[in-house]
Amino acid sequence: MRVKIDTVMTREVASVNGSTPFKDVAEVLIAHAVSAVPVVDAEGHVVGVVSEADLLRKEEFREQFYREGYQPPLRARLRDRVGRERRRAAETAHGDTAAELMTSPAVTTTPDATTVEAARLMDGHGVKRLPVVDEDGRLVGVVSRHDLLKVFVRQDGDIAREVREDVLDATIGVDTDEVRLRVDNGVVTLGGAVRFRSDAEILARMTQRVNGVVDVIDELEWKEDDTPRWAGR
Repeated sequence: MRVKIDTVMTREVASVNGSTPFKDVAEVLIAHAVSAVPVVDAEGHVVGVVSEADLLRKEEFREQFYREGYQPPLRARLRDRVGRERRRAAETAHGDTAAELMTSPAVTTTPDATTVEAARLMDGHGVKRLPVVDEDGRLVGVVSRHDLLKVFVRQDGDIAREVREDVLDATIGVDTDEVRLRVDNGVVTLGGAVRFRSDAEILARMTQRVNGVVDVIDELEWKEDDTPRWAGR
């Protein structure tokens, strides 16, 4: 029930090679209305990523060192206090080609990864787009934050049908005849009753994993509490 990157990624991807000049990289970003572009080698392997931030850093350093009295923004000053980032920024500022400007190694994902895994990668690395690569590291697509949001754009009826068919009717050993289901703007409400408390917990967890489910309101009742009890309680 987890959505795979293969189903939401963009397959027609703009890319540049290591020798692409600064201005040409900027033109690619503008022409395709993207914030970053993969850098690939002759065989299509992703070797890095050039972002708007990489290009703007060059202009920032140009202003900083050539305009008298220039004071960078507070965010830039705080960032530059970190030694490693400052050295990286200085190196990038003198770059004239994609290979010199890019961030490497690139943070990538694969077509069979889930949208949840991709979202965690984006959040962990502070990026908005991920190149999608095959098992050999060749570029096959790009997935963006916008693409990840597609999984939530589903009609309530479609969500209800999938919960009914793939959760309630397909959970082996759980009697769901008395379970009621309602979906409103992606929020699923489970009501009614099941035999065991553990069954109620399983159904709620599985429903949460259905594509497009924003939240689950668990109003299920149970007839027997079969959950383990701690010794001494």
